[in-house]
Amino acid sequence: MTSQKSTTREFRLPFLQGMLPIRMADVPAEIVAGLTFASLAIPEVMGYTKIAGTPVITGLYTILIPMALFALFGSSRHLVVGADSATAAILASGLAGIAATGSSEYVALASLLALLAALLLIMARILGLGFLADFLSRTVLVGFLTGVGIQVALGELPRLLGIDDGGHGTAEKLTRALHELGRINGPTFAVAASVLILIIGCRRISPRIPGPLLAVVGVIAASWAMDLESYGISTLGTIPSGLPTIGLPDVEWNWQLIQNLLPTALSMVVVILAQSAATSIAYAARYDERFDENTDLVGLGLANLGAGLSGTFVVNGSPTKTEMVDRAGGRNQLAQLVTAAVVLVVILFLTGPLALMPQAVLSAVVFMIGIDLIDIRGMHKIFSQARSEFWVALVTAAVVVLVGVEQGVLLAMALSLINHTRRGYRPKNAVLVKADGIGWRAQPIDNPGELEPGLLVYRFSHSMYYANAEQFSREVVSLTETERDLRWFCIDASAIDEVDFSAGQALVTVCDYLKKRGIRLVFVMVEPEVRAELDRYGVSRMVGENAFFASHMDLVGAFHGGTGNERQI
Repeated sequence: MTSQKSTTREFRLPFLQGMLPIRMADVPAEIVAGLTFASLAIPEVMGYTKIAGTPVITGLYTILIPMALFALFGSSRHLVVGADSATAAILASGLAGIAATGSSEYVALASLLALLAALLLIMARILGLGFLADFLSRTVLVGFLTGVGIQVALGELPRLLGIDDGGHGTAEKLTRALHELGRINGPTFAVAASVLILIIGCRRISPRIPGPLLAVVGVIAASWAMDLESYGISTLGTIPSGLPTIGLPDVEWNWQLIQNLLPTALSMVVVILAQSAATSIAYAARYDERFDENTDLVGLGLANLGAGLSGTFVVNGSPTKTEMVDRAGGRNQLAQLVTAAVVLVVILFLTGPLALMPQAVLSAVVFMIGIDLIDIRGMHKIFSQARSEFWVALVTAAVVVLVGVEQGVLLAMALSLINHTRRGYRPKNAVLVKADGIGWRAQPIDNPGELEPGLLVYRFSHSMYYANAEQFSREVVSLTETERDLRWFCIDASAIDEVDFSAGQALVTVCDYLKKRGIRLVFVMVEPEVRAELDRYGVSRMVGENAFFASHMDLVGAFHGGTGNERQI
């Protein structure tokens, strides 16, 4: 996670960084943004409970204490923390087969996962492990979220149609749904279709119109007036009201249980770090503001601590929720506190009407959440601009859909690392030759040339490490065999920021090889840290202290006999 420099605010208290300074003239806009966001977020978080497999009330709990804690203790003025489809899907995948979905044991385990995530986030802050977010590249994150979207949307199809949703995997659920098409529950499908049409229609008119809220209110009213249950349409049933009970999850605490849940918690933390960091960076850059990644780690940890202690599931920095608040005019965390206050009123006084809501309404809301996650535009952009990375994103999405979300996270991390290693494994090195005018230019090593007659400058364009050491040695041999009258072979180290042990030994071998051929090995533009590594590996002793030059002009001057003024390093 990286932070943006700011010229707009200087408040750096250990809390309230996401709100201070507050201008009184902006308070009405923040209140309106909070009310607008509440109208959009309440139906959405209730839908997330279907993904997570927890009771509907737990979705409202994610907006209450966790959102308020991050608003108070985070540093980003824009990041909205709450229930999220990606982490909810990981949770459901990790608890599958451990406890019955929706049972009290299941909810307790979900809360325990939130506590584990909180602990890992705080540890990440203490140990400086925020860099773990970088292990999910933008490419694989697009593929991962697209896979989650496909899985979520397909998983809701049976409930949209009012048919049996048996099966464990996405493919099995879809197959069973196709076999059950002849048994579609007409009234249930009609309710779901009406909700989808209303949501899509409101979006076409204006993104600020709370289509899901209008659908929820409208269908609840219809359910009360027409007794929709009498038509075979199942409803949510009784939803408990009142504040959540604060305390540790009611589980049998033992090390075996922690070991079983830890991989799922780690997967969720990686996604939390990646999504939260990317969102905070984007909005800090948009408004030329500053956020502190370490403070945000603490805020995210406290938010999940609040989730675990209040009987709900893990929360995450949400790009979609952050954009909702931004579109509504919210510019700091005060809007999120207003939203939490609205949810408090709903929990205390309005859960009764929610009991009349048909299950199909939530299925329709979740279906739209899944569709929104399928990033066709992003996948097409990757395909057109970076074809090899597109296949990485596609494989990630396929694994999420066909194997599981948790496995998809691990694969996404592995593919990101492999993709990075692939770039460094075969760096595009070059030789420097004289330009047509003044100075020098680079050209591919398969078309070598000399900077000066007898002087060849070879630019290595990556860190030198075990994976590309063999390529380095091979290219040096190839270049020296091509240039017959070579006297100096110079390594341009301007792009080299590290030399590991294997590369150091390769340099020693190359130095010995060149010496036997009567060719002097020299270096130009070597960073101090790299020079120290060359000293440690014995390379500096072999080439001599006068073999390091600060610039190409100093190098050329020394090659032609020098004036004594050449700068050496």
